Formats: sequence, structure tokens, C-alpha cells
Amino acid sequence: MTMDIDALQSPAELATALGSGGYIASEEVSLALYLARHLQKPLLVEGPPGVGKTELAKAAAAALDLPLIRLQCYEGVDEAKALYEWKYGKQLLYTQVLKQQLDRILGDSSGLAASVEKLHAMDDIFFSERFIEPRPLLKALQQEEGSVLLIDEVDKSEEEFEALLLEILSDYQVSIPEIGTISARRVPLVILTSNQNRELSDALRRRCLHLYIPFPGMEQEIAILRSRLPDIAQQLAAALAAFVDRLRQLDLNKQPAISETIDWARALLLLHANSLDREVVLSTLNVLLKHQADIDNVADQLPQLLPPAP
Repeated sequence: MTMDIDALQSPAELATALGSGGYIASEEVSLALYLARHLQKPLLVEGPPGVGKTELAKAAAAALDLPLIRLQCYEGVDEAKALYEWKYGKQLLYTQVLKQQLDRILGDSSGLAASVEKLHAMDDIFFSERFIEPRPLLKALQQEEGSVLLIDEVDKSEEEFEALLLEILSDYQVSIPEIGTISARRVPLVILTSNQNRELSDALRRRCLHLYIPFPGMEQEIAILRSRLPDIAQQLAAALAAFVDRLRQLDLNKQPAISETIDWARALLLLHANSLDREVVLSTLNVLLKHQADIDNVADQLPQLLPPAP
């Protein structure tokens, strides 16, 4: 199910569109996304790893039938990786062509000044949009029908990179010294995600609407499991959600993400498990937990974590 978000009449309709693609959005999530689009404001989504921040952008792109353009941030990401770079090879090729045509170009020039003026006119040829290789930020602005621009894990980038984002996030345009200002053909839906590894600048926050996504409650996680795995029994989905909810209250190196809960459910279905017992949980904990210390910790506490046998 796809639709134009500009035609949506309420956050509830947006939640329905997201749900058709398997993303179970809370009222807070659908409202924030609805406002971000209609107010044409970027949406900064924060929360612990694994709560579905990146999936929200993917689901929005799928539901709205827009291309998803993703910039994965990391320490050292710069303008050339995020915004644009020049096609130096193509420029060099054109330089060779210019050398071959130089006599013809300057043939009717009267004097040095006129020749220099003609050569200066060539600057506009070599520094034009045809010689630019767009990276995710610029590519999103160039989409005729709009796009969903995902700036993923912006907290992993450096503060200098945030300064590069400010013009795009406030005016949906970029300034290229050799060309000028390039504005968005259609304003993209911009979603930034952060795992809160570092504090983001006030300047970036001012330009965004804010959304915090926590781990889902049991009822929402059951709904997510039933949406992604229609064949799972309600009883097993409820037992899985309850067990994972108890795990997330423990002091673990890494709490189970929603995607890992889904993977665990798939593993149990593959093993034809219809309930949780000590043996099946112990044999599949490595699907749910990714640190051996966490697996050992949970194994020691299984009697308290598992529901009593019927």
C-alpha cells in the first residue's frame, strides 16, 4: 500500500500506511512523522540501538513510494562522502579535448587579453553540474518527486560534519562555491537517527523535530511479531515478548533489539517450538544475545526468567 503523504488527513492514516509494510508505529511515532512532513522539518529520532529508528525511514519510504537515500555516518565522514565531489577523470578528459582545440578556439582572438578572456569562459564548462558526482545529501535534493533522506547514526560523526548539515536542514539547499546554490526540486522527508553516543549541537536540534523511541512494550512487541511472522501462535508470541521484556531489565552488555527478537522467533519456528522451555531457550540464546557474558548471565537466571511450567 503506497500513498502520497501530502494527501494523508491524519497521523492515524499514516500509521495505517506504515503498518501495511510491517512497521507497527505508536501514536507518538506516527504523529511526529506526520508533522515532520507537513511542516517540512527534519525529524531527529533518538533511542537505544535496535528500537527501529532506521526501520522507520525504510518503512516511510516504502509506504509513500519514495526512494530511500541513506547516508551512513561515521567518524571522519566529510563533504566528499556526504555531499558531492568533482568528477576529476571527466574534467581531465575534457582538458585534453580543450588542448587539442586550443588553436581553433583562440584563432580569431586579437591579442593576449582576448585570448585570456576566452580561456576564462571555459571555467564555467569545467565547473558545472555535469562534472559533479552527487553523494546522498545532494542526490536527495535532486529527486524530482521527492525522497526520504536517512542520515543514519549522526552521533557517530564529528561536530564539524554537523555544521555541513545545517544549511540543508534549514533551507533544503547546498552552496557549492564554483556553481552557487542548488535548492531542492522537492523537499525531502529527512530523518536523522542517533543512538546518543554523544550530545548533538543545539544548532542541529533547533532545526529538527524530536522523537524518542524506547523499546516497545509487550503488547506492541507482540503486534510486531505477529505482523512480521503471521504464522506464529499468539501464545508463543506473548511468551517471547514477555521473556525479552524481562531480559531488557537485566544489566546486559547489549539489550536485545527488536530485529533480534524477530530472528529468535524465526529460529524457534524453524525448530518447531511451540512454547519456551529451558532446553530450547539455552540452545538458541546466541540468536538473541551477542555477548557470551550476557548468555552466561541469562543462563544462570533462567529459572526466574522463564514462566513456570504448566
